[in-house]
Amino acid sequence: MRTIQFREALREAMNEEMRRDGRVFLMGEEVAEYNGAYKVSQGMLDEFGPERVIDTPIAELGFAGIGVGAAINGLLPIIEFMTFNFSLVAIDQVINSAAKIYSMSGGQYSCPIVFRGPTGNAGMLSSQHSQNFENWFANCPGLKVVVPSTPYDAKGLLKAAIRDPDPVIFMESELMYGDKGEVPEEEYVLEIGKANIVRAGESVTLVSFGKMMKIALAAADELAKEGINAEVIDLRSVRPIDYDTLIESVKKTNRMVVVEEAWPLASISSELAYMVQRRAFDYLDAPVLRITCMDVPLPYAPTLIEASLPNVERTVKAVKEVLYVNR
Repeated sequence: MRTIQFREALREAMNEEMRRDGRVFLMGEEVAEYNGAYKVSQGMLDEFGPERVIDTPIAELGFAGIGVGAAINGLLPIIEFMTFNFSLVAIDQVINSAAKIYSMSGGQYSCPIVFRGPTGNAGMLSSQHSQNFENWFANCPGLKVVVPSTPYDAKGLLKAAIRDPDPVIFMESELMYGDKGEVPEEEYVLEIGKANIVRAGESVTLVSFGKMMKIALAAADELAKEGINAEVIDLRSVRPIDYDTLIESVKKTNRMVVVEEAWPLASISSELAYMVQRRAFDYLDAPVLRITCMDVPLPYAPTLIEASLPNVERTVKAVKEVLYVNR
């Protein structure tokens, strides 16, 4: 199977869907003439023209609103935020328009729109450009929230998001655009809301999503050296969440650790911990533990960034704690 970059997988998904359906278009800052801030949309202007690959001013509220209106009227917009930090400027359109129009219209109007772009830290970009809002958007009924971790997942899930009749928040990682992975040449579409058991095991259930899957898998490698076999699960989407896959895993391993880049309060890991104790309490042999970002705005200094973010060492320590190893 061929190997391509994460950004190329996203581009292929958009290209294929735009060729398949003339209602699909891409709009955002620098997506056209500049080929995308992260070169995700490279070459798309040449193929589809300025009516379907549209550069916008730095006005997220404005072009998000245009996208919502277009979706309600039958088009299939892909709205790119240069970073989801900037989506806060447009959050009224996302939460109060896109997410609610189907319910408020009594099912008369749907809003098939995709909001996509990078999330989380990307190095020394400091507090205002390093935030994770997956749990914010996942809190809102009417939205679906997808966070892929591989080029394969990115392509299959983005195609599903574009075809979905509901608004989808599609959150990527700036640090993963250059990552390479195997992606089939033939068409495929992945189901939104279905987790992926990346690595089977029986000692502990290790759950994550997005680029934190790298931490989870690296921690699993370290634990394997000591005979601890972690079952690693990639959520893929955080609304809907595939609780059934998690519960079945916990029934087998009796322990769970969640790795998430967001702040700890009211995070996705908080919800997972609640649901596991609610549905699998009798199977748990230890409390569910969470590895999150420290509860501070992300610093600028690289040493402080390293101290703030989830890492392999903290994850391994948490797994050993739920296993009562070295206590």
